[in-house]
Amino acid sequence: MVEIINGKELARQIRLRLSKDLAKLSKKPGLAVILVGEDSGSKVYVNSKEKAAKEIGINSIIHRLPAATTKQELVDLIHKLNIDQSINGILVQLPLPGGLHREENEILEEITPKKDADGLHPVNMGKLILGQEPYAYSCTPAGIMEMLHSAKIEIKGKNAVVIGRSNIVGKPIAQLLMREHATVTICHSRTKDIKFFTKAADIVVVAIGKPKFLTKDMVKEGAVVIDVGMNRLESGLVGDVDFENVKDLCSFITPVPGGVGPMTIAMLMKNCFEAFKRAEIR
Repeated sequence: MVEIINGKELARQIRLRLSKDLAKLSKKPGLAVILVGEDSGSKVYVNSKEKAAKEIGINSIIHRLPAATTKQELVDLIHKLNIDQSINGILVQLPLPGGLHREENEILEEITPKKDADGLHPVNMGKLILGQEPYAYSCTPAGIMEMLHSAKIEIKGKNAVVIGRSNIVGKPIAQLLMREHATVTICHSRTKDIKFFTKAADIVVVAIGKPKFLTKDMVKEGAVVIDVGMNRLESGLVGDVDFENVKDLCSFITPVPGGVGPMTIAMLMKNCFEAFKRAEIR
């Protein structure tokens, strides 16, 4: 019988633990979130992060900048936050609008790696690839690993397929799965027969932003399916997995909503707290 991995509940437990740890401290971590422009989806994400931070006792500061903000103005703000000792984590909400979108990588590189709350700085990504300990793990992949561990899913020796090769999810989750000795295949838009790979997979992670892409005929019986997709349709929010038709084949599956999404925010809070502890020890 399939088991639904409840990311909402697991995220609540993580936030509760962080809240208890933070309640013992006289000083609180600081998280700075930079939101440029008026993208409605980005606003929703930023509001969720702000709510979570306040709930557990992290000082959340939102810098809301107009879409006309220049790269230099954005970089200048990041540099100020880099040297601000009250700030432990810095996050630039993506995607950036207009011409800034093409310069996202250069802008993210301006964040000091130790304050990289999203785990996307080249230094942190490089440490991950080299098998070293990053200052922060990319939030969504870290959340996925927490979900697999909480469900006591065996990773060592398993065949894992990651559909999607983004810097935010696909590449880092592949590295984390390999760290735990899975054999990992990354499929993407140029893969000729994705079904060939997924039918042999013990673990499938789907992160491509295509509604109900993973169908029943693509999954073997007993597989673990992790759905990272969040697609807004007229009928509501759906993932990259055809959940209703796939779930009965699986041993474990994540729902949308209530799966990976809440875990991403919980891991962001954890990254900020870990950065705070490192700064206090120093």
